[in-house]
Amino acid sequence: MRYVITKETFRACPYDILIIGAGPAGLSTALHLAKVAPHLAKRTLVLEKARHPRPKLCAGGLTVDAEIILQRLGLDVNEIPCAWAESAHLHFEGRGLELRTPKRPALRIIRRDEFDHWLAQKVRQQGIEILENIHVSAVRPADGKVIVETDAGIFQARVVVGADGSNGIVRSCILPDDRLHSARLLEALSKPGQSSGHHSSSAYFDFFCVPNGIAGYTWDFPTQLNGQPMRCWGIFDNNLLADSPRPPLRSQLAEEMQRCGYSLAESELKGHPIRWFNPFARFSVPGVLLAGDAAGSDPLFGEGISMALGYGCLAAHTIQSAFEHGDFGFQGYRRRILCSSLGQTLILRTLFTYVLYTFRWRWFQRLVWHFLHPLVKLAGWLLVINWGKRLK
Repeated sequence: MRYVITKETFRACPYDILIIGAGPAGLSTALHLAKVAPHLAKRTLVLEKARHPRPKLCAGGLTVDAEIILQRLGLDVNEIPCAWAESAHLHFEGRGLELRTPKRPALRIIRRDEFDHWLAQKVRQQGIEILENIHVSAVRPADGKVIVETDAGIFQARVVVGADGSNGIVRSCILPDDRLHSARLLEALSKPGQSSGHHSSSAYFDFFCVPNGIAGYTWDFPTQLNGQPMRCWGIFDNNLLADSPRPPLRSQLAEEMQRCGYSLAESELKGHPIRWFNPFARFSVPGVLLAGDAAGSDPLFGEGISMALGYGCLAAHTIQSAFEHGDFGFQGYRRRILCSSLGQTLILRTLFTYVLYTFRWRWFQRLVWHFLHPLVKLAGWLLVINWGKRLK
């Protein structure tokens, strides 16, 4: 059944929970609600500004943590077309460390339009409605309710989840004075070719650009487009060194691609920002929660999908508790995030960000990647990944 809520009839809205944004964070919230509070899932509506499957710029790497969360939801990620990276290499000047995952490839690479569409189908199978092509213009908590103005009319609910991305309307409405610290990235697809020094079934992350003032890395890994094998190239800069002279991201990516036998001129280049996670930021106001990139994502590597899925789990449990106790202030949401395994890995990644990227000296990067890589690998396994197993 489809509801269109007009300004005259919005008080009759049959939904208690509105999720704004049908990406991994919003859809994960809906799926976790269906799991932990089925009675609330039936009173949940998802609003999406586009129509699935819609184009979405994202490198598309699914880590083991993302797969763990999906498995706990009873979902089989093998239903989605993907490419495999058997190993992941983190390098600086040709040397570094190699990561492999026991009994599975190190990284599964999906296309975001296919992945999000698949998740949306799973949400609909739970009886949760998704309204598409709905553009939200304002979100206003008022008198124990939250009013959401859209081009289809006005919605009213007890709870709104802002899962509409780094530049989403929800955060700008509820926290208008919030300081934005965002990373930037560029991405390009190319046909597979003879890559100099890169194995076709591996993923490569190269930190050569850090001494140049780019607080990040370039990446190269296998992907697929409409079933055809491709290579995904990109460069990530978290803008930590924004006050220092920096070369254009495009030139750094072009340099790495040329070194490996590819040409950026033959690829379509796209870019988008990613909001940093900030442990001191606000993640909610009465009646409204933020999730996914709207709350803040990984500043170390720019990893977003697994984080978004994790936020959905935390948001769903917070909403369940709010309805059980009749308290929609959400004062404990920030603490729930920070005390969770998701929050802990985001805090650690933020700390590692300042260590790895602040000291941009070439000798320091050599020290980290050439000589301390056993410690880096151990710290990564224990502190940075595998947090999905501990998420509650």
